Amino acid sequence: MRALLPLIAAALLLTGHASADPGDAVAHRHDADSVPVVNRWLDANLDGLLKTYRHLHAHPELSLQETKTAALVATQLTTAGYTVEAGIGGHGVAGVLRNGEGPTLMIRGDMDGLPVVEQTGLPYASKTSATRADGTSVGVMHACGHDIHVTNLLGVAKLLSAHRELWAGTVVIVAQPAEELGRGARLMMDDRLFARMPKPDFAIALHVDADLPAGKVGYVSGWAAANVDSVDIIVHGRGGHGARPHQSNDPIVTAAHIVTALQTIVSRRVDPQAPAVVTVGSIHGGTKNNVIPDAVELKLTVRSYSDGVRKVLMDGIRQIADDACRTFRCPKKPTIKTKKHYTPAVYNHPGLSAAAGGVFRSALGDAALAERKPTMGGEDFGRYSRRLGVPGLLFRLGTVGPRAWSASLRKGATPLPTLHSSRFAPEPTVTLRTGLRAMGHLALSLLPRPQ
Repeated sequence: MRALLPLIAAALLLTGHASADPGDAVAHRHDADSVPVVNRWLDANLDGLLKTYRHLHAHPELSLQETKTAALVATQLTTAGYTVEAGIGGHGVAGVLRNGEGPTLMIRGDMDGLPVVEQTGLPYASKTSATRADGTSVGVMHACGHDIHVTNLLGVAKLLSAHRELWAGTVVIVAQPAEELGRGARLMMDDRLFARMPKPDFAIALHVDADLPAGKVGYVSGWAAANVDSVDIIVHGRGGHGARPHQSNDPIVTAAHIVTALQTIVSRRVDPQAPAVVTVGSIHGGTKNNVIPDAVELKLTVRSYSDGVRKVLMDGIRQIADDACRTFRCPKKPTIKTKKHYTPAVYNHPGLSAAAGGVFRSALGDAALAERKPTMGGEDFGRYSRRLGVPGLLFRLGTVGPRAWSASLRKGATPLPTLHSSRFAPEPTVTLRTGLRAMGHLALSLLPRPQ
C-alpha cells in the first residue's frame, strides 16, 4: 500500500492561496512495505547503536572541543559509504551520499556536552572532566541528550546507505559542534558548509524531550523555539560612603529602577498574543554594607519568536537603560553589550510539519504522536532554514522510561529531571528505536522511490 497526500501547493492553488514558498510543494509518501525493512534493519543493528550511545554518553566533550566525537562520526560515515569532510567550522563533520536523481535532504545532529557533573548513577555515566577557556576544570555530561542525537544521526545515515533501493536523491548528514553556545550552525555555514556540500531542499533534525515518555514523538507547526539574545548592562555611578549617599551617585538604585522598568516592555509594548521574555538573570555590584560602588552589572536573557518583537525588546532595553541613567544623573551613559550573533528562532514549516505528522502516524501509530507547545528555549538548528530559505523541521523525541513516567504522575511525586539536569538519563533502547523509526521514515517520505 502506498499513501500519497496531495501536494500542498496544489491545495493552495485550488483555494486561491498559492505561494512561491518551496515548502508548499512538500509531499508525503509512506510505503507500508518499507516498515518491515526498517524494522528488520533496526533489529539487526540496534545493539551496535546502543554500544555507540553508551560510549558517547561516557565520553562527552564540551562545545568547541568535540575532537573525539567528530572523529567517531567521520569514521562511521566513511565506513557507511559517505563522502566525508571534517573540521568544518571547528569540529563539524558532514557526509554526502548520492543515489541518483532527486531532492537533497539534510539531517542534522549536534555533538557537544555540557559543563555538568553527572549524578545519574548509570554504569556508563560520564566521569569526564575538561578544561574551559578560562583555565578552570569542570565535569562534562551529555545532559541535553546530544549523545542520543549523534547515535540517531549515525543510525539513520547507515539505514539509508544500506537500503538505497528505497529512495533516490542526495542525503547530507551534518554533525554539528557548539549548539550549546548557539554558534555551531553559523560556524559551519561561515566555513562554506554548503559550498562543500549540496544545498538541501529540506532540513530535518530531532531533539530529546525530558517531559515525554519514551516511545512517543512530539511535533509543533510554526514557531518551535525562540530567538535568544544576551544583553549585558553596566550602570556607572560614583562610589562613596553608605552614610553619605548625597556625596555619591548610587548605581544600585539606578539598576533597581532599570530592573523594574524592564518588566514593562513585555507587559506594555508587546502584543499580548506575541510571546516574549526579558529576564535579568544576574545583578552584581558592591562589596560591603556601607560602601556605594562605582558600577553595577546586569545580565539579561531576551527571548522572542518574530523579528519584529525582537526589535521591540532590544530597542526597549536600550531606551530604558539610557533614560534611567539620565534620570538619576549617572556620570556617564550605561555600557550596553549584546552578542553580535544571536540564536535565531526555529520555525517548523507548516507543510513539512503536516507531512511529518502523517508519516509518524503511519509508521508509529496514533498513540505515539504528541502535539507539543512551542518553547522559549533556544536551538540554532533554525539558522539553516533561515539562511538557506528552505523548509525545516525540528521534532521532539520522548526519553522517559515507563517506570519513571508512572512515578512522576503520582500525587506529590518528585518532578522529572529536566534537560541540563545532572540527573537527566534517557531510557536508551525505546528512545533510540523510536527515534530511528521516526527519522528513518521521515527521510524516506521526503525522498522519492527510484525510477
